[in-house]
Order: sequence, then C-alpha cells, then structure tokens
Amino acid sequence: MKNKIVIAITFLMLFSSCSLDDESNSAQYQTFRSFWHLARVTGGIAGVDNQFELDTVIWSFDEDNNEITVENNNTDDTKQDGLNSGVYSYETTAFDTKEILIIDNQDFGEIYLDSQNVLVIDQNETTMGSGADGFVYTFQRVVVAE
Repeated sequence: MKNKIVIAITFLMLFSSCSLDDESNSAQYQTFRSFWHLARVTGGIAGVDNQFELDTVIWSFDEDNNEITVENNNTDDTKQDGLNSGVYSYETTAFDTKEILIIDNQDFGEIYLDSQNVLVIDQNETTMGSGADGFVYTFQRVVVAE
C-alpha cells in the first residue's frame, strides 16, 4: 500500500506543470518606504499634551537629498504640531552623545528612535545645551509598499 502512495505522489510531481524557464518565477523585489506620523506632542511652557490621529501630520525623510517632506493636515490651531506642510532641508550632527536634527539650518532638537517604530524629537536638547520648555514630538512609523 505504501508503495502505491509513493508511486502516485511521484507521478503527480513529475507531471505537474512546473518549469525552471517560467518567467513568472523570476525574482521580484518589493520596496518599502517609511512615513512618520505625529502621534503626540508634549512639553512647552504651558505643558501641552496633544494627541494626533494617524495621517494628521506626516513626515517623510529623503536621505538621498537630505529633505523632509511634511504633510500637515492639522486644522486645530490650538494644538502644537511642529512644521507646516512643505519640503525642508535637514541634516544631523553629533553633539556630546546626542544626535541633533537641524532643519533649514536651525536646531530642531535631539532625534532618536525609542523603538523600531517610534521616533522622538526632543527640543529640550540642542547644540546650545539642555532646556526645559521645549516640545517633545513623538512619531509612529507606518511602512508602505511602493
């Protein structure tokens, strides 16, 4: 009985339609892009704590051109949301043990990954030293296939 099953499976494999020359089996590569959605802003002199829905404020870093594209759809003027919609030049510089984000030649704050999917920009840390009344921007990463 076992031999009949093995023979049947062997014939099925031999006569199934598979070919090494089939173009549909060629390697295809999927590319992905990260978008950083502003999730929360805390701090400032007034001690704000603003929460944002995904897709309200989106930052996209273009490392090849050193540009940040900001899509700001926040319509609530009472909420601190960082930058207006537009394209900004950026660079990072090391200061002490921190990585400082500089946008359009202005210190914006310390930038770091809190986890693989959480980006934090802390305006209390700049190349001028530490402060206490800056904003802390927390972004959630959303990965999109291109």
